Amino acid sequence: MVAGMKTEILGVADAVAREKGIDREVIIEAMEVAIQKASRAKYGHDRDVRTTIDRQTGEIIMHAYREVVEEVENESAQLLLEDAQRINPDIKMGEFIVDDLPPFDFGRVAAQTAKQVIFQQVREAERSRQYEEYKDRVGDIINGIVKRVEFGNVMVDLGQTEAIIMRDNMIQREAVRVGDRIRAYVEDVRPEPRGSQIFLSRTHPQFLAKLFAQEVPEIYDGQIEVKAVARDPGSRAKFAVYVGDKSIDPVGACVGMRGSRVQNIVTELQGEKIDIVPWSENPAVFIVNAMVPAEVSKVILDEEAGKVDVIVPDDQLSLAIGRRGQNVRLASMLTGWSLDVSSETQESERRVEEVKRISAIFIEAMDIDDVIAHLLISEGFKKIEEIAFVPLDDLANIEGFEEELAEELQNRAKAYVQVIEDKHKAILKKLGVADDLANFEALSKEQIVALGGKDIKTLDDFADLAGDELVDLLDNLSVRDANALIMKAREHWFAEEDAAKAAAEAEAAAVEEKTDTKTDTEVETSKADEA
Repeated sequence: MVAGMKTEILGVADAVAREKGIDREVIIEAMEVAIQKASRAKYGHDRDVRTTIDRQTGEIIMHAYREVVEEVENESAQLLLEDAQRINPDIKMGEFIVDDLPPFDFGRVAAQTAKQVIFQQVREAERSRQYEEYKDRVGDIINGIVKRVEFGNVMVDLGQTEAIIMRDNMIQREAVRVGDRIRAYVEDVRPEPRGSQIFLSRTHPQFLAKLFAQEVPEIYDGQIEVKAVARDPGSRAKFAVYVGDKSIDPVGACVGMRGSRVQNIVTELQGEKIDIVPWSENPAVFIVNAMVPAEVSKVILDEEAGKVDVIVPDDQLSLAIGRRGQNVRLASMLTGWSLDVSSETQESERRVEEVKRISAIFIEAMDIDDVIAHLLISEGFKKIEEIAFVPLDDLANIEGFEEELAEELQNRAKAYVQVIEDKHKAILKKLGVADDLANFEALSKEQIVALGGKDIKTLDDFADLAGDELVDLLDNLSVRDANALIMKAREHWFAEEDAAKAAAEAEAAAVEEKTDTKTDTEVETSKADEA
């Protein structure tokens, strides 16, 4: 091969490596694979032809390998031991006879094959480089130039690589043109077999948080902590911040002088309105703050159900709910609580209805008059079970109650609870519900009966369910709560697995100890025999 051809191969490798930002060695290896495939087309596809390129001179070196085997299946790539030993007497089974192959001029088809292989190898190397370069940048903001727009998806030129913003991750009604500079949040980087590997977003909640970190030095330095973000991209957002140093106003720092800092972010987000609220570890205080711009009269938390009743003045109801429920929805996302907003008038009417309902239950269950029922309700009792099992002194200390009356009320409440319990057991027995499910405390009696009626008979039946299946079986249950209940039901599985594992480890340790003891005894016996 002439020196010019040799030099040209290395020159091409250097040029492609510089252009694509890929290691020169990767390009040369791709060339070796391409030449190897082309050479097999000339020398035969059954032959084991291997090609190397000298890294210093560019010389192409080709060899044909034949493996030494007991039985020949491919005469072009294998030979028997006795035949191989005629060529090399020292050769052994499994080793190779290596024959030099002369260089050859590539024909049009071979050259095209080599070119395709090189392009494929370079593309794979380029995708690998992109992934390695950007995989640690997930969560960063990145700048680029709009390269093209396809069906609402925006292709962004990042310099040596390309990223994509899917249509769903673009702010609604945001118009971009080819050549525009654009900022976005790196949402994901993954090795795809083809196409873009870098997925950007302008709607991700953390895009807003990162923009504030760029605009507000106190956030960037860590003096102010971003606790939560909720967005309706392009329309409205809520942004919760916290600072340990009471001398710093976190909201004022984020707003900036005459609103300069927040206004820059609003402009970047196509006019998205941003409510900046102080975070509090007290959920009630945080919920009140999150409901801005509406004022809140009262907050009632139900921690067991994960729900909150938010009471606002009558003239603040529409503001608290927001257009199409936007304000309460964003406040719920920000705080992590399910919020039910109502006016003071609605709350008053609801309380009256609730008192009537509970009063009717107390009157019927314990055969008492309306006055005593209302006294119990005013003291916070809402269920017969609470009256049945509360300390007797708590009932006796109610104004107007004597110990004898309190004891009689509690006895009647216990009798009622027992009747209900007996009815419940009878229903479960009739349905064939096993004791382990019947005694599963995470479910109410009504829920267990409902499950039994739908052929969920044991705790294992319940634990086998998926979250969406349980939501379909029980009313008023969220997927999150359903998944939590199922994981609770599966705890006995994990306990059994742990117990079995511990027993196996204990057994293995006992066997090992017995073996060691036996070995020690044998050694001592041997020493005694020698003595």
